[in-house]
Amino acid sequence: MVAKQEQEWREEFVGAMETYTPGSAAEKALVRKMDFRIIPTIWVLYTLSYLDRANIGNAKSGGMEKSLRLTDTQYSIILLIFFVSYVVFEVPANMLLSRVRPSVFLACLCLVWGGIAASMGAVQSWQALAGVRFALGIIEAGFAPGVAFFLSSWYKQHELAKRFSVYYTATAVSGAFSGLLAGVITDNLDGARGLDGWRWLLIIEGVGSSFVSIFAYLFLPDWPSTTKFLNEEEKFIAVQRLAADGIGNTGTSGQPSHKEAAAMAVRDWRTWVLAVMYMLATGSQTIQYFIPTLVGQMGYSGYMLQYMTIPVYAVALVCILFFSFLSDIYRDRANFISAASMLACISFIITVAVDNEKVKYAFLCFGVGGVYAACPLTLLWVSGIISHPAEKRAVAIALVNALGNSASIYGSFLWPSTTGPRYVQGFATTTAFVLGLAVLAQVNKWLVTKYPGKRLDGATNVADERKVEGKV
Repeated sequence: MVAKQEQEWREEFVGAMETYTPGSAAEKALVRKMDFRIIPTIWVLYTLSYLDRANIGNAKSGGMEKSLRLTDTQYSIILLIFFVSYVVFEVPANMLLSRVRPSVFLACLCLVWGGIAASMGAVQSWQALAGVRFALGIIEAGFAPGVAFFLSSWYKQHELAKRFSVYYTATAVSGAFSGLLAGVITDNLDGARGLDGWRWLLIIEGVGSSFVSIFAYLFLPDWPSTTKFLNEEEKFIAVQRLAADGIGNTGTSGQPSHKEAAAMAVRDWRTWVLAVMYMLATGSQTIQYFIPTLVGQMGYSGYMLQYMTIPVYAVALVCILFFSFLSDIYRDRANFISAASMLACISFIITVAVDNEKVKYAFLCFGVGGVYAACPLTLLWVSGIISHPAEKRAVAIALVNALGNSASIYGSFLWPSTTGPRYVQGFATTTAFVLGLAVLAQVNKWLVTKYPGKRLDGATNVADERKVEGKV
């Protein structure tokens, strides 16, 4: 039954492909229209999502640790409990998204997670904070994999990395902005109306997310075949261009059931290779929750500590754009994942090995930048390799993202304060992760080239076409 369903999806758009002209003026105008509507909206949402998720590190260094008398173990539990619910609910959320309107689904997520994030400012114990973080994970679980699936349902494979990189810079911008905002709020609002500065930080950022969700609902489009912001001709081109690129479309008839889509994804060996790769990538990225702590070990304290986290994320932003844009230009995922990972690997080794604090700080910036660049490229490779049908792609993206983020559960324990000031345990493990990612990217490149899947038109996978050019 599963094989039959996949075959139906390959045949659905073959006729449309015969009339499609790639690179036409109409298509270019359509892509510009899509970019203007989609990218800024999801960028703002992801910025707010990461602010509400990662501001726990700024709150900790801004007074929360002292107020709640947190131990290293308690803080690690507060971090990991978010990922427990996040991992469990990712696949169900993405399966739901493939059946509903993205404008409603994503905006509602933002509305609810903002309220939950703001409530963290009212907790009086670490247990209460852990409970709120667990609830936050349930709601945010649908957003990141949902956006990855959403973008892959609008853009061609070689268009994705540039757009996704712009969207993913929200992680770096939110990290930098969180440091700036944390410094301003904890400096100026500490004690206002009887609340600590770190409480104001959590409340303000949470309420801001809920407010922005209203505008997200108004601006976000739905699927290419059902959205209201395109006319009929534009819808026709939007669907055809995806079919010509071997991408299954959403919002059409003959969709496989949730059970069939899940079976397709689980039985595909490529899903599991990519899941392991993303586990290595996100396991490395847990360093983000300890950046204020690591910067503090380099001689910075107080409000200056908060401000000195900003350059780390600024370098990460540049690395995300640099590696992702080149990946699209050369239509190559594997080599740029490996390059970004090796940048992180070498930088972390230098960070631990040297004693000069300025050198340590500089290479910490480069290391974090490499990690941040490798993560989106790894996740994007899912939609490039597992492109159809759309429901299978949705499950595969969510499954890879869920299993990848499970690495954050144990990654939360890699940086105990007892291993400071060098934090050899955390840096050594993270270095091993990125080195493994660099190697596995090349292994997956070879496997996908040797054992390509099938496109919607019945031809071999894009990887097989690139075999002639030496690109994957």
